[in-house]
Parts: sequence; C-alpha cells; structure tokens
Amino acid sequence: MRLARVEGNIVATRKHPSLDGWRLVVCQPINLEGEDDGTPIVAIDPYGSGMHQRVVVSSDGLAARKAVGDNRSPVRMMITGIIDRMEEEKSA
Repeated sequence: MRLARVEGNIVATRKHPSLDGWRLVVCQPINLEGEDDGTPIVAIDPYGSGMHQRVVVSSDGLAARKAVGDNRSPVRMMITGIIDRMEEEKSA
C-alpha cells in the first residue's frame, strides 16, 4: 500500500472491457510529509476521491481484479481509502 495524492482523471475511449464503468485516476505517490515520492500511477477509484485528496493505493492486483469482477483484467492498482486526516503516533 502507498500513500498518494490524486492528480487527475483519465479518459479512455478504448480500454479493457473489465474497466467499463470504473473511474481511472492518476495518483502521485507521496511521503508522510506530503512530498512527491516516485512516479505517478494509474488506479481504479471505487470511492470517488477528489482532486488533490490524499488516498491509500493498493497494488494488490488480485483484489483489484475481484473488484472489477474479471480474473483476466489488466488492472493492478486500486484506491482502498481516502485519508481525512493523519495523526502522529506518540511513543510512551
């Protein structure tokens, strides 16, 4: 799982049939400080996240294929949550 920021939507006139009806978004991986940390990735978005929202992206292809209902789908990345706020864990 990666922390990321939604940077845009993807419009595809031709795509694998398993992706019909799914929203595709560009996600920029970020670190805990919110700084860019890697190259952008494309993920399916079952939650309707907004532009520049922080999200959790899973690279579990099996879970993503189950979500789209096709074991032969090329999908790999899926948003698994939208982050409302982050709190730092304090050590005792």
